[in-house]
Amino acid sequence: MELPASLPRRLYLLAYDPRRRRLSGRSQLGYLLRAAALTDLLLRGLVADDRGKVVVGRPADPLDDPVLGAVLRQVAESRPRSWSHWVRSGQRAMRLAVREQLEADGWIRVEPRRVLGVFPVSRVTVQDTRVLEDLAAIVARTLGAGLPAARVDPSDAALVALAAAGELPPAISRRQRREHRQRIARLSERAGPAVPALRRVIQQLRASAAS
Repeated sequence: MELPASLPRRLYLLAYDPRRRRLSGRSQLGYLLRAAALTDLLLRGLVADDRGKVVVGRPADPLDDPVLGAVLRQVAESRPRSWSHWVRSGQRAMRLAVREQLEADGWIRVEPRRVLGVFPVSRVTVQDTRVLEDLAAIVARTLGAGLPAARVDPSDAALVALAAAGELPPAISRRQRREHRQRIARLSERAGPAVPALRRVIQQLRASAAS
């Protein structure tokens, strides 16, 4: 099965828990998707790191992915800012944009409903669960020690590093994060600065919530 091309779309799908039939990690999902978009642009050479700041990389033709294109325009139209700034910026709009993209392409179904007959929410359902199986296989293969981290496909390395940093239990359980800590660290080095930025943002959110 052909998978969605971008990292944000793949990670949104990895956030879906097929047993509970709902998205997990909703509180940090938008930040994870922002980090995924930045990492995707980094892997394409469209943004780069300049002393801890995100800057526009090489000139590029218009992107065929509107979500990635929107993030690239934000970076291009701003002064250089930290990776953490861009992970935090526009996370709610990012979650909605990726969801709409997946729905338009037929990967998911979104059904509005109300909790207790009052509070509006949306139920997300993955249309074909084979995509979840294929993504899970990529995660399992990448976490395994069969291939040195330096030889793993950069996109697969980033997928696993981001899923671990974003703490997505359907993709990588807490126990797996502990057991494969060194492997994940090596994959994170390949994924770039958005991964540690995502970790910092999530830690700050938790510290703020606990205070």
